Amino acid sequence: MGVATFQFSEDQADAFDRVSDVLRSAGIDLEECSTLPAGDGREDVLAIVGRAGSGKTMLLARLYEAMEEAGVSVVSGDYEARRGKDKRTLAILAPTNKAASVLRAQGVPATTIHRILYTPIYDPEYEKVAAWLADGGERPTVEGLTDAALDRAFAFYQSNKSVPGALATAGLKGSDFITGWKRRENPLDVGFVDESSMLDARQFDDLKEIFPTLVLFGDPAQLAPVNQSGSMVFESLPAPRILKLERVHRQAADNPILDLAHALSDETLDFAGFERMIEAAACADDRVVVAGRVESELMARSPVLVWRNATRVRLIQAFRAAYGAPDDGMLPGEPLICDGLELPLKHRKRRIDLEARGLIKGAQVIYLGPGSRPGFSRLHVVGAEAPQVSVASIIKIEIPGADEPFIPYAAHLGAAFLHGAAVTIHKAQGSQWDTVQVFAPDLWAASRAGRMEAGIPLWKRLAYVAITRAENRLRWVTRNRLAKPTTALTTNDLDVASPAFALTPEPVSEG
Repeated sequence: MGVATFQFSEDQADAFDRVSDVLRSAGIDLEECSTLPAGDGREDVLAIVGRAGSGKTMLLARLYEAMEEAGVSVVSGDYEARRGKDKRTLAILAPTNKAASVLRAQGVPATTIHRILYTPIYDPEYEKVAAWLADGGERPTVEGLTDAALDRAFAFYQSNKSVPGALATAGLKGSDFITGWKRRENPLDVGFVDESSMLDARQFDDLKEIFPTLVLFGDPAQLAPVNQSGSMVFESLPAPRILKLERVHRQAADNPILDLAHALSDETLDFAGFERMIEAAACADDRVVVAGRVESELMARSPVLVWRNATRVRLIQAFRAAYGAPDDGMLPGEPLICDGLELPLKHRKRRIDLEARGLIKGAQVIYLGPGSRPGFSRLHVVGAEAPQVSVASIIKIEIPGADEPFIPYAAHLGAAFLHGAAVTIHKAQGSQWDTVQVFAPDLWAASRAGRMEAGIPLWKRLAYVAITRAENRLRWVTRNRLAKPTTALTTNDLDVASPAFALTPEPVSEG
């Protein structure tokens, strides 16, 4: 649906016009559908905020379409074409791979913040192919690539707009055509940042160095980053720079999950009253379920959302026991969460490589099996454009009451992982799953603790974030019980054999 035919609400139309005014100063005229030389380069930051269902993502998508029609070049992070001085650029960013994949599923070419901070270095021969795909021009001749391979790459790029994916369909591995990564040297023009409630001050400063024009899209009802003292970066902007979307568009679909989320804004609502609302919603609509136990089969791909770390660890152990996971290893199909990279400064290049491939703190991955070397694991990075990787891994499985975690696989250096069958609600921000299980006893405990965050009861913020992670179904789990699985763990739901995803980083030196 084009911008011209899309019917904006009044607040969306106002926000679109305000962003258009800012873009005009950056050399992008949406009304005339044209680009001009950039303006004076002054910093310009706008925030578009609203609760779940208020149309933030839809507005972002319409702005992207209008900018593309105006001739703006979209920078994806996997390859950046050369541009003239009159060519304007746009990058659409999200804090995590999962959040970026939510946008990509709606046709918006989003990438992660890490991928835009660093740019890939291409082998000169294969850069000819990348330039041909992204910029057009003369078809290249590259030794080792047949005409049929180039045809496959071209066909893939026309539908997916991913240079690495296109080169992979031609039979190449990532290490064939990407020789390394470097910190971005040249600024871009405009950045759109979705899920900006997750940004911390350092990330915000990094983005302002790259983008003279930034538009932040965020939900003020979510949880602020842990190190932000309950505040979000867009809340520091002057009031005229914050545009609020008040109308809830998805209410038209009679979505009971959104009804529950918005009910949390009622200052008189207590936890007991909220649970009664959930029970009433479950009686009226099968998209809300009040469950007496956690479904273990859902945990393999959609983690249980909890508040307390102790609850998370207990549920993970129950999940592994239910599937008969060995005490000294992992089963293919077990979920993991990246807990960071344990690499010293001398391995900075390798850190950049792994982060660019999606292994950033909070990334959700699925264990596929051991790698080709001791300490290496084959992994599927959920939401990444090229999800299959093999990396030096340090996998930690926490045990209730133990001071140290159990470590089934450990390289000397590499990417660190925690088990992902259950995660805290804080870590779930930016992600969405078809069905979400929320562990209600933890939210009851938060309500009893009486804690506040930015003037709002903490349990309400936790409940809001948790239930809005559900795309289609919410399971409100009321008891500390786990249902036994009826089938074994599997990786059959993952595209583990596709050559388009066969990007494998070089081994990390353990010296």
